[in-house]
Amino acid sequence: MSTSSQSPADRLQTDRPHSARVWNYLLGGKDNYTVDHQMGDMILKTFPDFADIARLQRAFLARAVRFLTAEAGIRQFLDIGTGLPTADNTHEVAQRVAPESRIVYVDNDPLVLTHARALLASTPEGACAYIDADVRDVDAILAEAARTLDFSRPIGLTMLGIMGQLPDEDDPWSLVDRLLDALPSGSYLALSDGTNTSEALNLAVASYNANSASSYHLRSPERIADFFHGLELVEPGVVRTSTWRPDPAQSPADAQQGHAVSGIGLKV
Repeated sequence: MSTSSQSPADRLQTDRPHSARVWNYLLGGKDNYTVDHQMGDMILKTFPDFADIARLQRAFLARAVRFLTAEAGIRQFLDIGTGLPTADNTHEVAQRVAPESRIVYVDNDPLVLTHARALLASTPEGACAYIDADVRDVDAILAEAARTLDFSRPIGLTMLGIMGQLPDEDDPWSLVDRLLDALPSGSYLALSDGTNTSEALNLAVASYNANSASSYHLRSPERIADFFHGLELVEPGVVRTSTWRPDPAQSPADAQQGHAVSGIGLKV
């Protein structure tokens, strides 16, 4: 449910962990509160490799945006579930390759809102915009994004770690379908989410869900792959995040890590 009608102060909820802040803590950031530290430490105690999941997913974002910009020729991005700013945000990676790239960020976390100015530091040739919206507010997202993006030209839709925040009863697959229906042929979906393939990770996420203001829903790799139905998958398909076109400098140990899968699909 969207909380945009509440004031930012009310929405901060510093007495309860929030996913973007916990993620920021696991990535070594400073934009978080004591409750987020405590939750992050609890997760790491149950599942010590969780910080690696956060790091590897962030690295996939950079690889995905580089692919979409340098190889696929995408110059527009709709980044839903932005999270707190860190190194190599979508606009930074894209505009490093193509300074004229235009990026729209979407999130509804109040602390992310306070850092919007950092995200809006576009190149003069390109553009950045920020939308305060819940991922379920598809019509509002599309209407606002159209102020910055040209929906007659291909768009890269990035959704990393966001669909796992919706339960099955919200039918997140249909939300992705609705977003993709609004994009023209030649657009791409880049999506990544955590898998339920580790009992230790399942327990860690259950602890998080019991104590947090939000919840996360791990799924099988097959169910995550279903988000790409009707799209033409880019090689190597929907695979373990660390193995999707790894950087040459990536260590062999990294290739064995991770309980998340990622992929990119083309709308033909």
